[in-house]
Amino acid sequence: MIHHLKGKLIEKNPTHLIIECGGVGYFVNISLNTFSKISDSEAIQIYTHLQVKEDSHTLFGFAEKSEREIFRLLLSVSGIGSSTARTMLSSLTPTQIRDAIALGDVPTIQGIKGIGAKTAQRVILDLKDKILKIYTIDEVSLSSNNTNRDEALSALEVLGFVRKQAERAVGKVLSQDPTLSVEETIKQALKNL
Repeated sequence: MIHHLKGKLIEKNPTHLIIECGGVGYFVNISLNTFSKISDSEAIQIYTHLQVKEDSHTLFGFAEKSEREIFRLLLSVSGIGSSTARTMLSSLTPTQIRDAIALGDVPTIQGIKGIGAKTAQRVILDLKDKILKIYTIDEVSLSSNNTNRDEALSALEVLGFVRKQAERAVGKVLSQDPTLSVEETIKQALKNL
């Protein structure tokens, strides 16, 4: 396994780089996200993922380890190959993908070219637990509507529900529809408690 390459940047394109290390030129496939983060300086270090197939060895490069981790997680999903994973990382930042998966945001993932509803749902279903475990993300901090969530949780606690139970119920409701008002969130959560 090639962990990273450190050498001289010979060529930089939106889809690939050529890096010379010890007299050998490596062709490295990249996403637009990595392309935008790499400077045009001669000296370069890039994290890599080597994909070995029966008929080819393909090297993928990433400006940051976090992008490589998301890429590897995406590859673990049935139906997502390296080109689809690279397209996803070219369309959204690794943080946007991570947050969309953690929040169960199907429309965001489905908005990527070549990703249908079933594939988007499979990505979320397969990776949500892994994302939450690896990045120790608290779903509360991910919600774009923290105040509604906090108010709903406070109201449920006042009604006598245990905080953990309330968080699970509210999390489930908001993962299905993050745009709900406080009142609607509470009503839906009460159905789940």
